[in-house]
Amino acid sequence: MAEARDEQLRRAVVLGGGSWGTALALLLARRGIEVSVWCNQRAHADEFNAARENRRYLPGVALPVNLRFNADAHAAAAGAQLAISAVPTQFLRTVAARFEDALGGNVPIVSASKGLEIETLARPTEILESVLGTRPLAVLSGPSHAEEVALGKPATVVAASTDAWVASLTQAAFNGESFRVYTSDDLLGVEFGGALKNVIAIAAGISDGLGLGDNAKAALITRGMVEMARVGVARGASKDTFFGLAGIGDLVTTCCSRHSRNRAVGEAIGRGETLESLLARMKMVAEGVWTTKALFGPESDLSGVSMPIAAEVHAVLFEHKEPLIAVAHLMRREPAPEMKGLV
Repeated sequence: MAEARDEQLRRAVVLGGGSWGTALALLLARRGIEVSVWCNQRAHADEFNAARENRRYLPGVALPVNLRFNADAHAAAAGAQLAISAVPTQFLRTVAARFEDALGGNVPIVSASKGLEIETLARPTEILESVLGTRPLAVLSGPSHAEEVALGKPATVVAASTDAWVASLTQAAFNGESFRVYTSDDLLGVEFGGALKNVIAIAAGISDGLGLGDNAKAALITRGMVEMARVGVARGASKDTFFGLAGIGDLVTTCCSRHSRNRAVGEAIGRGETLESLLARMKMVAEGVWTTKALFGPESDLSGVSMPIAAEVHAVLFEHKEPLIAVAHLMRREPAPEMKGLV
């Protein structure tokens, strides 16, 4: 491990050929690192390599010559000194199993997935460790829509790990003129922030779809962050993390951006579309739907945590509750001091 820690980063593998995986691969490739992006379908890998463009998820963004797509796990991971996981959380366990023999046990993995596994409430790093064994792990999260990152627009995120070296390695790999990376030792908080903000973004989208205005949306964002912090602290995270980039920063972007799939799902539901019809026509995953389900699933141990906004989102998504009734129930809750019981 000591030798690996002194080695210059020359080659990396990215798990996931969607918009975020491709954007992260672009950041590394633009720094001169050879990057292999694993994607699930060989036809897609061949298409992207031939066109030098990921036309399905990031159309119009040229791919440098040192970025290649590959559908074979062993070939993609060969010689990699760093792995980045950008696989949707609900598929991560299956994908990680493909790399069980392909990725060396000392290769650090940076998780860029944002969600919680429905069946287990497991975070992405927990899934990776359960499948691939104990190894250096970090989380990369913050307000960073792939569409803007790929175009070189400024973004600032957090690299978190319980191992300071892994956090610094991640920072050094990605930090640049258009992508600023801070470090943190609160892996739990940064990972929960990335997952939970998607639930609140659905609520913000529902508000937009109903035409409730800016005041309502501001309240949802503010009180939603309180709920995020409550969940994180209940699971061992630091409250302070939720007031940083991986908390309020990512929450604001996801609740307000036209790029946000979770906000768009909420908006469509607020306008009367069903979740079933939405999922049938979406080509990219809205992680907040499944994170909401996980929070209130049979394996969740969060029954004692107050999450009124998230609970109403769950009722709208999975219990066919009318969005306006959900809003009314939130507004009619028992009056209380603002700061009492924040976390």
